[in-house]
Amino acid sequence: GRMKPVIVVHGGAGRIFKEREEGSRAGVVRAALRGYGILKQGGSALDAVEEAVRSMEDDPHFNAGCGSVLNEKGEVEMDAIIMDGKNLDSGAVSAVKCIANPIKLARLVMEKTKHVLLTDRGAHLFAQGMGIPETPGEKLITERSRDRWKKNLEPDSNPEEFQKDLGTVGAVAIDSEGNVACATSTGGLSNKLIGRVGDTACIGSGGYADNRSGAASTTGHGESIMKVVLARLILYHVEQGMTPEMAADTALDYMKTRVGGLGGVIVVNSSGDWAARFSTKQMSWATVKDDKLHYGIYAGERHTKSVDEALAAESEGF
Repeated sequence: GRMKPVIVVHGGAGRIFKEREEGSRAGVVRAALRGYGILKQGGSALDAVEEAVRSMEDDPHFNAGCGSVLNEKGEVEMDAIIMDGKNLDSGAVSAVKCIANPIKLARLVMEKTKHVLLTDRGAHLFAQGMGIPETPGEKLITERSRDRWKKNLEPDSNPEEFQKDLGTVGAVAIDSEGNVACATSTGGLSNKLIGRVGDTACIGSGGYADNRSGAASTTGHGESIMKVVLARLILYHVEQGMTPEMAADTALDYMKTRVGGLGGVIVVNSSGDWAARFSTKQMSWATVKDDKLHYGIYAGERHTKSVDEALAAESEGF
């Protein structure tokens, strides 16, 4: 049976500062429209989520790719994952430096190696072997990330305060064949220890996709997400018969009560029902289903436009 394709994207859960709201909204909408364009032409969920995430990695408004936060030494170290719900194939990279699109590298790990996760120097050598051009580290660093890093170095600073503005990006989709996929990418935590790996690169935490239940991508406090294996937990609830929204809320609530962690998730199930839920103050998200675009940032906020109307606005530059 032909499924109606659906894509859902998130641009990170946390606190989105006023002056960044417009850019965050525009960025998730653009990513969702790009991913949907692929699905609409009969493309795969895998290609759609990769393209949506690549679009946000290239957008300096998000903490992924260009615009990533800096570690304690002032460098960008990025994590990414992609997963195919058809056969549970997955590829991930962690602590990668000097490449523009970690999600592309994660896809190559999935397709060109027998492994799931490559890290740091190994990921770097693999990228070279695959002919991925190096991007000088400075090119990925925005003035905002540099300023924040400096502030966090001050003796009386509280990096935790800034963690609230996280900006991990992700996408989930179901294509016309009924295959699901997820993709997640991040620059991690500001001023993190060198070599810190968060939830994003870990199967079941940063993302999970299985045609039998659906796909999920997460954002929020990585260490908390890992402790409850959040993405897999959500799909477990879906398997137990919960709607995506209920499954997401139940899992987020468990993470909050059990380990005090806040975050956000996007989910699509095998029937094409979707949810975008968060326990943080905000999360930028967008989805396209039945040629209708929905998007928001605040709890309860939901704008709706036809895809044609959104694409027209897009070409005028919002």
